[in-house]
Formats: sequence, structure tokens, C-alpha cells
Amino acid sequence: MNIAEKQPLISVVITTKNEERNLPDCLAALDAQTLPRDSFEVIVVDNASTDRTKEIALAGADLFLEKGPERSAQRNFGVESASAPLVVYLDADMRLSENVLTECLEAFRDPAVAGLYIPENVVGKGYWIRVRNFERSFYDATPIDGIRGVRKELFLKLGGFDLSLCGPEDWDLNIRMKGEGELKLIESHLDHDEGDFDFKRYLKKKKYYAASFEAYKEKWPGNGDVKKQFALWYRYFGVFLENGKWKRLLAHPLLAAGMYFLRIAVGFAYLFGGRKIKNQEVY
Repeated sequence: MNIAEKQPLISVVITTKNEERNLPDCLAALDAQTLPRDSFEVIVVDNASTDRTKEIALAGADLFLEKGPERSAQRNFGVESASAPLVVYLDADMRLSENVLTECLEAFRDPAVAGLYIPENVVGKGYWIRVRNFERSFYDATPIDGIRGVRKELFLKLGGFDLSLCGPEDWDLNIRMKGEGELKLIESHLDHDEGDFDFKRYLKKKKYYAASFEAYKEKWPGNGDVKKQFALWYRYFGVFLENGKWKRLLAHPLLAAGMYFLRIAVGFAYLFGGRKIKNQEVY
């Protein structure tokens, strides 16, 4: 698409770091959108990749940018560089189902909507990926979820992602966005490809994100969402039981057992979380 020929209605920002395996499928899913290709632009913001990520991005995206050291800084830069008034941001291992961008445009026609949640399916191989997908299915539009669609002007007004946080920065943005309007869940989903589940890497990522939790809690003392995010009852029971979701829990005992095993392991990772590693992002 030649952006100069038509002003895009929505910008899609994809953050990358050595994503030659995932980026082609991410871009292909965008080419398959029901929204005409000349109605949106694709921006790839790369963090010093050493593989073929840049080559793939230059062939399939409208704009290639380079920024580091963290994913939040990449996203902020991508939104700042966007030509459209609406932005969806993704990781390279995510693939939008065909109607996502059309639904995002429709939802944002309501001026009361400040941000959008996109339902997420975890895909990959094996039992633990099925467990991860089962767990993730309980989180849509809850305090555990994070929005992926924003109004550019509002995002910039609020300062974008807080770069002092790494892990809870999406929750932090949610809180600030809620002060400006409604956060809405669309129907169409995205697939998050986690490949082969690596237990060690999974816990390493959780430990890394835990390093910013205290700063995040200090930033929002007494906030209701923050209380739920760190409440033992809500994280281990409430979010899985509310609004009739307990029926799904009872219907899948093997997946539920695996989910609680992971939740307990993550709990220990949070309690004994590692220190933040400077200039290293766990993608």
C-alpha cells in the first residue's frame, strides 16, 4: 500500500526482536483481514534483531522502525509514528482473526469507548498449551487482561506506557484509560502462538515481570483493579468463578488441575522473583 494515496483508518503496530519464525504469519493474518488493505497501515518496530526480521518486515510492512530497549518503548514509538487515529498493537507471535480490524473500527465509532480488549486464544503444541489457553479464556476484559486497541490522541495525552514499569505496564495503562472512557471487548479473537511450552522460560518471564510489581502497587494505592490483581482469592478463585465461569471450570477437570499447578508455580515465582535484568526484554 502507498500510504500517501489514502489516509489509513487504523494503524497496526507490531513489536519484534528476532521474530523471523513468527512475523510472516502475523503479517499474513493482516493481509487476510476483511478490512481493505488500503484502509490500515502496518508498522513494525524492531529491537536490534540479528536474524531476518528486518528483511521480512521491509517486504510486508508499510513502515519499519528501530527502537529499544524494551517492548513498551517500542510500542510508544510505534503509536507516535502512526498515521491513523486508531491503533492496535501486537506482538509478532500473534495472528488476528479476519474480522478484528473491522470490529475495532465499528467499536470505536462510539465516542465513549477509550480502548478495546481483543479475546486471545493461546495456540501451540501439547497439554500445557491447552492448559494455558484454558486459563487465558477466563481473563478476557477482567482486571487481568490488557487492552490492545487505543485512540492515538488519547494514548499520547496519557503518556503511553509507563517505561519505569516492565510487566504491569499494560495494567497501568488500563487504569489510566478507564479514567477517560469505556474499555470494550470485541468478539473476534487473536491467536497467540506460544509454540512448544517451555516451563523454565515461562517461569523466567513471570519472575522478570514481578520485578516491577511493588512500584506499580505504590503508584495505585487503594485501586480496586490492583487489589484484585494481587488478591489471592481473586487470582486463584474469583476470576475463574465469576459470571458463571465456574461451570467451565467444572466441565474440564484435567485442564483445571494443570491450570492450578501453573498458578501455584507462578505464585512461587512472584514470591521469590528474580531481579530485573537491565536491557533485557523477555519476549
